[in-house]
Amino acid sequence: MWWFRRGLCALPVALVIWSSATLLLSYAIAVVLGHADLIVPYISDTGTEVPERCVFGFMLSISAFLGLGTMYVRYKQVQALVLVSESGLHLMNYTALLLGIFSSVGMCVVANFQKTDIIAVHLLGAGLTFGPGLLYILIQIGISYRMQPRFHGKYILWSRTAVGIWSLISIVTLSISSVLMYDALPGADVAEKLHWQSGENGFIAHLLSAASEWSLAFSFISFFLTYIPDFQKIYLRVQPVLQSNHLYPDYEGRDSMQHGERSPLLAGAI
Repeated sequence: MWWFRRGLCALPVALVIWSSATLLLSYAIAVVLGHADLIVPYISDTGTEVPERCVFGFMLSISAFLGLGTMYVRYKQVQALVLVSESGLHLMNYTALLLGIFSSVGMCVVANFQKTDIIAVHLLGAGLTFGPGLLYILIQIGISYRMQPRFHGKYILWSRTAVGIWSLISIVTLSISSVLMYDALPGADVAEKLHWQSGENGFIAHLLSAASEWSLAFSFISFFLTYIPDFQKIYLRVQPVLQSNHLYPDYEGRDSMQHGERSPLLAGAI
């Protein structure tokens, strides 16, 4: 059996591929049409104008639902493996799920409210995506630390820790460079600025800020690659449970049919 057919690992794989395609495709369209700079534009700049705006919003919304599904499966996996007495792990697991929901909602907000719409709502969505998303990664690192070596090896813990450090560095760099960029352009509407010229004030800070945003986004995407070994152990099975010996609870057998009782379906009703 191929590795991507084992268990439910196709779920995080689909999330990683689809999310990467969302960012790269909208970037390619925006650059080709001249709507964004070739050298490191902001992610939101690649989804501001039509048609890349439509592509970005549609694909990012699907990524949000894929991410929510992946994080819920991870929640159920940890819930099933952890002992009832380990209340601390259960609390961490539940908290991580809530943070994952907030991050997914933030992605939906970003997908539907671009910079040219309501900038405050767009920034709120970005904050909901990156803030709770980073906390989700850090809590999952703590869960992995508590669960190894019982359920997985140390290499998974170290890989998640490496991605967590990558995310922390990216978000700190993004915050500092964004402050420097706004300080270099006092009074300017930086949020509406789509094109930058080398040598103008704040250009270097802009490049560093935009690169940090891309780095942070791909660190989040890369984190779900570490779920593949865990999800290969999960198999989805649907087991129907029939609550009665027949389809209609009021059906008492052949005698009732002889007394004129008929199924609604047999009578032609819907």
